[in-house]
Amino acid sequence: MELVELTRKFSRLLLILGLVFAVGVAGYMLLEGWNFLDALYMTVITLATVGYGETHPLGTAGRIFTVFLILGGMTVVSYGVITITTLIAEGELQRILRRGRMDNDISKLKDHFIVCGAGELGRHIILELQNTRRPFVLIDRSSDNVKKLCLGDVLFIEGDASEDAVLQQAGIEKASGIFCALPEDKDNLFVVLTARELNKNIRIITKCIEDESEQKFFRAGADKTISTNKIGGLRMTSEMLRPTTATFLDFMLRDKKNIRFEDVEVGTGGVAGKTLAETGLHDKTGAMVVAIKSRAGEISYNPKGNTRIEANCVLVTLGGVEQIEALRALVK
Repeated sequence: MELVELTRKFSRLLLILGLVFAVGVAGYMLLEGWNFLDALYMTVITLATVGYGETHPLGTAGRIFTVFLILGGMTVVSYGVITITTLIAEGELQRILRRGRMDNDISKLKDHFIVCGAGELGRHIILELQNTRRPFVLIDRSSDNVKKLCLGDVLFIEGDASEDAVLQQAGIEKASGIFCALPEDKDNLFVVLTARELNKNIRIITKCIEDESEQKFFRAGADKTISTNKIGGLRMTSEMLRPTTATFLDFMLRDKKNIRFEDVEVGTGGVAGKTLAETGLHDKTGAMVVAIKSRAGEISYNPKGNTRIEANCVLVTLGGVEQIEALRALVK
């Protein structure tokens, strides 16, 4: 939008300058009876103030007209120079051009994620998406909130995530999922409603503060609600009752190798119909299959080598980013 406004400013400036030239040419042709080329030449040297002599001797009316033409031309040129200088000096031009490039990059995204809210919760979501190399767009009402995160060159949109136009600008129709991480339940509820209306197939995960809000989120179209209080309580309990396991999971998330549990969907080709041992997935990729979710929704934990893999099932795997990517390529 800002790029459009900048284009309008320059278009307006060029239009005014063009009108001044047109008035100058027409004035010399009418007042002095000159031909078009002589009138154009006189207008150019007058507005440019290069100091060349008159094309033809001017009459009284022509001289008065020239005075006003010089004043008008100087005003327009000065306004243009001041406008451009201000944009450059204040960094506004660079920011607008960057915004244009960012909008162009966002328009090219597909199967990406949208993160609504640049708070602490949003920051952790973004870090995980970056660590696992997932494309995403961040939406927040203030660009200052985005800058405070210090997350590098993040694609973001400044606006209200509950508005249709803002979500459409973020590519909601082509997105794979949306995170609703705004501070208040009511704000997240509006985002859920809008997102589900714009994309019936998108996966919606929302933050939930109040327990009584959970059913409202589901009715609005959320796929999953996350209670930050509940998750925090479970984590504190785990640290007390099973500290080694909790430490392992925490280390896994912070390790530079980016070891993660990941869902990997099996396609109709590749390994479909083979046993886990026959596929040799671990030997070929280094990733471990820790569970398998069948098409019927049943989950088998720690599957044995003779477990047969069916098409369209989901493998719950453990591995690094490169290992998971290699696994996806084998089972698609």
